[in-house]
Amino acid sequence: MRNLKVYRYVDTIARTGSIRKAAELLAITPSALNRRILALEEELEVPVFERLGRGVRLSTAGELLIDMFRKQLAEAELTKSRIADLSGLRRGHVTVTCSQAVLPYFMPEQIRRFQKDFPDVTFSILNRDGEEAEQSLLNHAADLAIVFEPLKQSDFQTLVAVPQPIHAVMSSDHPLSGETSLKFIDCLAYPLALPTRTYAVRQILQIYSDRLAVKLEPSVEAESYIFLRNFVAGSSAIAFELQIGVKALSLHNNTTAIPLKEASVSYGSLYVAQLKGRTLPVASARFAQQIVEVLETEWG
Repeated sequence: MRNLKVYRYVDTIARTGSIRKAAELLAITPSALNRRILALEEELEVPVFERLGRGVRLSTAGELLIDMFRKQLAEAELTKSRIADLSGLRRGHVTVTCSQAVLPYFMPEQIRRFQKDFPDVTFSILNRDGEEAEQSLLNHAADLAIVFEPLKQSDFQTLVAVPQPIHAVMSSDHPLSGETSLKFIDCLAYPLALPTRTYAVRQILQIYSDRLAVKLEPSVEAESYIFLRNFVAGSSAIAFELQIGVKALSLHNNTTAIPLKEASVSYGSLYVAQLKGRTLPVASARFAQQIVEVLETEWG
């Protein structure tokens, strides 16, 4: 257990890039934390960190060590979770990396539901997509990924994949707001408020625009769906989101969402995945089971 404490120290410093910031998170003094790291480096006879002008970064040896440290920490959390489960305490911590679309409604709803049965389980939610989501699973920074695109590497196990309709989001008094469904080309007659090119929804719309030989020129682009939704609420512009992100859109005044009806553009898929071969802590495994059941029931 003493080694695990040192591993946690190294992991926290690596994540923050600063001994001072890590010390604040770990609730110890920077000098005490620095002494622990110096003692580890003396024991290993190699520097774990390179000292920079405004912080630190892992050395070559540190890069090799950090994967082992994080795996050991993850295994310790798994064991603690199993012990807690056997004793009936149901304690644990779940870390999920997920696409922005599931942040406003889906994740809060699922966490509230889970904590009704297991109030001592805590959560960390990371907004990551693509390679960042993959890396979060690979380095054990996250237990689960919920993303609107398949994880590309063979290191990941897909727990469920469900289709997700894409909706056009607009002001409630927009000229198209009375339609029950829309063609994407109908939306092109109005200003577009789009997510940046890193988002899967934007990529799907771009592919379809290319097929139509139409240039996709957003009036506004942003990394926040909340920003885009609030922008279109007061303009003639149209934004686009997954159904899971607009399910409770009635909570937002003066905004409505209408599904796109072309098969080639109207659907993407939402994936729930974990690192292949990793046995999840009990709390994480149970939360994953809940997510899979909900998605299969609603969209499977």
